[in-house]
Amino acid sequence: MLALSLSLFSGITPADAIKVREADLIIKGGTIVTMNAERRIMEDGMIVIQSDKIIAIGNREDIKDNFIAKETIDAKGMIVIPGLINAHTHVPMTLFRGLADDLELDDWLQNHIFPAEAKHVNEAFVRTGTRLGIAEMIKSGITTFCDMYYFEDAIAEETARAGMRAVLAQTIVDMPMPGCPDATLAFTMVEQFINKWKDHPLITPAIGPHAPYTVSTENLIKVKALSDKTEAPVVIHVSETLKEVTGINLQYGKDPVDYLSGIHFLNDRTILAHAVHISKEETDKIKQHGCGVAHCPESNMKLASGVAPVPQMLLKNIPVGLGTDGAASNNDLDLWGEIDMAAKLHKVHTGNPKALPATDAFAMATINGAAALHLDEITGSLETGKKADITIVQGNQLHQVPVYNVYSCLVYATKASDVNTVIINGKVVMKDKVLLTLDEQKVIREVLEYKKRLKY
Repeated sequence: MLALSLSLFSGITPADAIKVREADLIIKGGTIVTMNAERRIMEDGMIVIQSDKIIAIGNREDIKDNFIAKETIDAKGMIVIPGLINAHTHVPMTLFRGLADDLELDDWLQNHIFPAEAKHVNEAFVRTGTRLGIAEMIKSGITTFCDMYYFEDAIAEETARAGMRAVLAQTIVDMPMPGCPDATLAFTMVEQFINKWKDHPLITPAIGPHAPYTVSTENLIKVKALSDKTEAPVVIHVSETLKEVTGINLQYGKDPVDYLSGIHFLNDRTILAHAVHISKEETDKIKQHGCGVAHCPESNMKLASGVAPVPQMLLKNIPVGLGTDGAASNNDLDLWGEIDMAAKLHKVHTGNPKALPATDAFAMATINGAAALHLDEITGSLETGKKADITIVQGNQLHQVPVYNVYSCLVYATKASDVNTVIINGKVVMKDKVLLTLDEQKVIREVLEYKKRLKY
């Protein structure tokens, strides 16, 4: 019957029609930026999706007669890219956006953020902030994020409901925290969280020891043991400021990465956030242990934390992704700004206009970001067999044309507002700039109600 229908309505003969495969979704036309190993670009491409995976990708003329689909998206005049990856954030902190600006990190944390969290952060706060953050990220083309916060189980539920991919780390600190007033129960909570979410198709549960200065050696060793037992990733802030490095040196006689290496904490499940003030020897240890790094240029600049040695890390093939950090210290979750800023920051910092070229900067937001989160086998590039995490951006806006080099256009000219359609795990979650899994106006109304109460 399929062969007969195709022959009647598309001109395909029954002999040819038997070769036609059915698919769920086809993206046709547009410039496809694959970010595969060869960095292949297809000017008039086609992507075929079945369930949650890409089953075919190539030039449209070469494969268009081989597939039919329930839904087709016409990407003519657009740029089709791997979904962006936000390698480090604290997503519920969108509710603290603009609450305490223009401060040093220690003052910002100790005198503003920690008191505000102690007073306001509960499960309802976390759910509202998460919905706001996810809506903002999807609208800007982010398909995967890495989070560390409290009530991470609630974050996981909201993330899964919105259809987004994430590595979610339940925080551990050596003090009472929101959702865990007794610090001795933190490890039990984390293990329960991991066991609940470990087989979920979108959620990767992780452990989030906040930093070497807020978690004891004893508890860091326990974190590593729990990670070994459950194979859960570990997300930790490290070497974010010179004050932190000085403090760890005074306490342990080593720089932070050296200290973590010395207690056998680091491995190929570790994700290091910031890694600003690290030595050449420490970069060697990061490479040796197979750690990923999340670079947060805008947050580091705003808090005057410093500039991470990203070009040196990339030369050693350390997987470095880009993170926005939380919206309380950035103040948005726009990864396009991070891509542009990273490329320019390292040029001026090194005095070399060739430092961190556009191709490398874009890789940090896609395939290298996936590698930093240890997810590059399933996402970060557009290839047959990988998860269908795809962002489609307009490519002919006033601020983009003319396009001589697609990477230059993406890194230096494209904005979050240019994102048109987002697909995560094979499902369309935003189409023609309209969110499909969240009610944008309802999210805004809920957030504005919270604003009336956020005083500390």
